[in-house]
Amino acid sequence: MTSLPIHDVLDELTSALRNSPDVILEAPPGAGKTTCVPLALLEEDWLSGQKIIMLEPRRLAARAAAQRMAFMLGEKVGETVGYRVRLESSTGPATRIEVVTEGILVRMLQADPSLEGVGLVIIDEFHERNLDADLGLALCLQGRELFREDQSLRLLIMSATLDGAQIQQLLPAAPLVSSAGRMYPVDVEYLGYNADKRLEAQVSAAVRQALETESGSILVFLPGQAEIRRAAQQLADVEQLFQGARLLPLFGDLDFARQQQAIAPAGAGERKIVLATSIAETSLTIDGVRVVIDAGLSRYAAFDPNTGMSRLHTRRLSRAASIQRSGRAGRTEPGICYRLWSREQQDQLAPHSDPEISNADLVPLVLQLLSWGVSDPAELAWLDMPPAGAVAQAEQLLVNLSALTADPATGAISITALGEQMAALPVHPRLARMLILGAQQGQLALAADIAALLSERTGTDSSDFSRHLAWLRGDISANSHNAPQRKRCRQLADQFSRLVRKHNLSQEDLTGLPPADHQENWLAILLSYAYPDRIAARRNPRSHDYLLSNGRAARVKQHDPLQKSEFLVIAEQGGRQGQSVDQIYSAVTLNRALFDGPLKALTARRDKVEWDLSGERLRSERQVAVGAIVLQRADLPDADPALRVGAVLGMLAKRGLHILNWEGAAGLRQRLAFLHQQDSESWPDVSDAALTAALAEWLGPYLDNVRQLSQLKKLNLQDILLARLSWEQQQALNNLAPVSIKLPAGSNARLDYSQHPPVLAVRLQEMFGCTATPTIGRGTAVVLHLLSPARRPLQVTQDLASFWQNSYRDVQKDMKGRYPKHYWPDNPLEADPGHSLKKRRAD
Repeated sequence: MTSLPIHDVLDELTSALRNSPDVILEAPPGAGKTTCVPLALLEEDWLSGQKIIMLEPRRLAARAAAQRMAFMLGEKVGETVGYRVRLESSTGPATRIEVVTEGILVRMLQADPSLEGVGLVIIDEFHERNLDADLGLALCLQGRELFREDQSLRLLIMSATLDGAQIQQLLPAAPLVSSAGRMYPVDVEYLGYNADKRLEAQVSAAVRQALETESGSILVFLPGQAEIRRAAQQLADVEQLFQGARLLPLFGDLDFARQQQAIAPAGAGERKIVLATSIAETSLTIDGVRVVIDAGLSRYAAFDPNTGMSRLHTRRLSRAASIQRSGRAGRTEPGICYRLWSREQQDQLAPHSDPEISNADLVPLVLQLLSWGVSDPAELAWLDMPPAGAVAQAEQLLVNLSALTADPATGAISITALGEQMAALPVHPRLARMLILGAQQGQLALAADIAALLSERTGTDSSDFSRHLAWLRGDISANSHNAPQRKRCRQLADQFSRLVRKHNLSQEDLTGLPPADHQENWLAILLSYAYPDRIAARRNPRSHDYLLSNGRAARVKQHDPLQKSEFLVIAEQGGRQGQSVDQIYSAVTLNRALFDGPLKALTARRDKVEWDLSGERLRSERQVAVGAIVLQRADLPDADPALRVGAVLGMLAKRGLHILNWEGAAGLRQRLAFLHQQDSESWPDVSDAALTAALAEWLGPYLDNVRQLSQLKKLNLQDILLARLSWEQQQALNNLAPVSIKLPAGSNARLDYSQHPPVLAVRLQEMFGCTATPTIGRGTAVVLHLLSPARRPLQVTQDLASFWQNSYRDVQKDMKGRYPKHYWPDNPLEADPGHSLKKRRAD
């Protein structure tokens, strides 16, 4: 056997696993970790005949790894080494190494949290931060802690590139074993990217350059299937132009036989050109490849909490991924990597990709956690905690799918019997809900066909989902290109049916069911229970826009036959980030009458009270609705007072407090604001932000009889604000923040609290005899605006004594000339104060 870099560290690795329950192995692409490590550990004493479970992130990689290990042992797959992927397995009673993927490990843990009979779990390609890997690791750690006291379950984390510091925070005692780099050097050439030229044209040019100047097979990385198809069209002539050239696609939805063709060794005199997605990034070895052409893009599904949907995004790959891709060229001999970007752009790439858990649809994860007995993800140890918003949204959808129930009093959620059955099926909970309902209602074959069509790409682009079903059932012919897809869909549907039949399902009572052969109605019913948030109502008879039950908007194409439908159930939809309206790709017509029959469980009766902006008054009605779609309306004269108050409060929070009449209460607010500024713990905050945040508390009790804006404006806000204060506070208010101050002459002058500090504006003569600036609150000196007899400002001061001593003489000289009939004494501190003192005659 050819020596691989991993062989140099196998002794260190086996020693580490003998002495530690957790070990981290870092080994670059081509080191041989995926196939060599499990075989090297198989006869370790601590394993004691137990199994090794190895988690791979992709089905193709899982099958390939199992086949390679079986070949190295001189056996067939299913003997010592086997694999289990979604709806497919090849294992036997003697199997010691199982390569698993797509939630298989999680389901094994659900069935047996202790993983009895398993001595080691290997999580391969951990750097991809696959959601299943994160969940599997978290459940293994808790299961080991709770159930494996006698014989500890060992964990081996294997990766090409690692954020070692983060992982060692989770597994602080785990030793790190590092393997050497790839076996052969790879030259990197930066071709740059021409924004004026389509991607597939640049890929085609790079492939032709490599065919002319390099030897060996070529692996091309593209973001998705659409780009692979377009690139294949651009390269359609290379098989004729270059002797032995063979063009092959490779992506996850491709049937297994064609995947095998892409990764198999090239025949004698052949050069493969494999057009692949990121499926070929890591653990797969494609024999004979020594040229990599990298478009530098990756496509991933990101969950959008604003829409409740996952959208496909195309982004620049990470620096770590670019290194892994280039490593494909050096697995068997020295190679070359052409990058369709610049060296400067390489330096700007993010070091690692975001973990899937940070932007994935968490509905399957939340259901699995509840089935495990974990109601709060924080109960488990994670490298990255699942985002709280996405968890809450997942919980709400699972409630809508009847998989979870929420306690009306506490809001605590728990899994239902139906939810347990859904968690046991290896499909998304939406499809599990539909399959179970189909089985209960004698429509399992139809439900399985729908689930298969939603799981795989179909051979028709029609927006009418019933035509997809007709294609699957052979009523629409399949061409040679998509015949394998139809075969795969058919096999998948059959597997779904067999899987569901294994479960003992209780009957769910639905009323008004259509006849069994009314396929269009049954299509709508089954899809509605899978996608209750995608029931859609046309906005008006001439529109091609629809309102979804989740509150979003979607549209069919202009002149699409579906536009004639008043109601739809959307099977597939999509859009770009930031778009407010999604595109409907496929849907079925929904008969309105079904809402009074089998879909009645999806409707709800609710009393709706809202503020009518056009009439500036409350509008109350009783509605029957599916989410945001109102099916029936009726006036509701005696609406719940809490709903009325809530509607008024909601309007005020949205429009602002300026709607209220503050004319009589503005001064009180200013006085309270002054006191809050001095002592925020003792006095309430009456700013707009604070009052808006506490509307229900201070204003809600006075809104019972408010039906229109004129009544709202009649509220006595001064009394309402004073009611927030205790009797002691009201007394202190008048002492600490008085409305006015008594002047030396005996009159009162109002304080202006709109400025800080508050202002006292008085004629200068009224302050004769006053030696110190008046104070309020906790010793705050007011700002004196000393005015002329015509009430024009003469001086602004907070230090009256200094004014008399330093500035008064200048004011006196000026004022004597302007107002000779008024009294301007030489000694104002001994003069009699007065409102408008005239000049006195000498005695």
